[in-house]
Amino acid sequence: MLFTPLQVGRLTLPNRILLAPLTRTRAGSEHQPNELMAEYYAQRASGGLLITECTMVLPNTSAFVAEPGIYSAEQIEGWKKTTAAVHAKGGRIFLQIWHSGRAAHADINGGQASVSSTAVPIEGDIHTPKGKVPYAPARVLTEAEIPAIVAGFAQGAKNAIEAGFDGVEVHGANGYLIDQFLRDGANQRTDGYGGSMEKRARFLFEVLTAVTDAIGADRVGLRLSPLNSFNSMIDSDPIGLTSYLAEKLNAYQLAYLHLMRADFFGVQQGDVMTVARDKYKGVLVGNMGYTADEATQAIADGKLDAVAFGTSFLANPDLPARFQAGAALNAPDASTFYTPGAKGYTDYPTL
Repeated sequence: MLFTPLQVGRLTLPNRILLAPLTRTRAGSEHQPNELMAEYYAQRASGGLLITECTMVLPNTSAFVAEPGIYSAEQIEGWKKTTAAVHAKGGRIFLQIWHSGRAAHADINGGQASVSSTAVPIEGDIHTPKGKVPYAPARVLTEAEIPAIVAGFAQGAKNAIEAGFDGVEVHGANGYLIDQFLRDGANQRTDGYGGSMEKRARFLFEVLTAVTDAIGADRVGLRLSPLNSFNSMIDSDPIGLTSYLAEKLNAYQLAYLHLMRADFFGVQQGDVMTVARDKYKGVLVGNMGYTADEATQAIADGKLDAVAFGTSFLANPDLPARFQAGAALNAPDASTFYTPGAKGYTDYPTL
């Protein structure tokens, strides 16, 4: 089942093995896509669809110091190297567009404070050029400021298409800005963007409307993580939130919905995949800890349509071929996930 074609928006995928978005911090402090990144993605072009790492739609929103952006002409040109290299190998690639919200820090962003739905900071420390420092309280966005951020997502999507991407994935997961509005553990607002699920989801749907209007719904995916407690996130009713969003998303006719099924830290439990499958009528992509066998069975059982693989695809650029051959997999080297250079990035061996 992993090797049957799948229609995703305007693309026909040759297989259902997707590259999950993975932060790799190889773009440098100027957030500039480069040749090394093009090589990395091209190596993995045999995946049904590649989804890039989180990419900033607005300047001064960096959470990782060296993640890429898509807000400047130079970045558009830089990304063209990646899209050309992937397409030359017959691949398909979406750019994940992103705003980090309270996960950013002034020490990374020229002194500019982070913004969020809430002032409550993420617990713990963040790596900055000055070393590890505690996360700072964010400045709470006013209702009047939100349209400019929505417009930033729409422009980022247009820039992605100009750079040669086949589409974009809106990052609504893992405790970044959209997720900071969605989940009630972070969203303490009492205005038109807080309180009920409908009001908490308003920002997400404004972004999706703007992005789909900009480039077409069939070139837009969405990633959600209703259970993930990463970045100090929690929700009082993750199953209810999943059900509400999945049903509302049908009206958008997106290319796909990409759902993280679990919590990185195992704190929050629940079955979000079943309710998503029940409510969502489009292409459903599962993610987090799937083996080839489990993915195959889940697709055969109609539980989802495709699976996004993260660290296994990171460490095995020819993952589809290895799955097909039943071959052993390279082990990922976590010590090089975020280090600069080719080591642990483009030097994993193929079969």
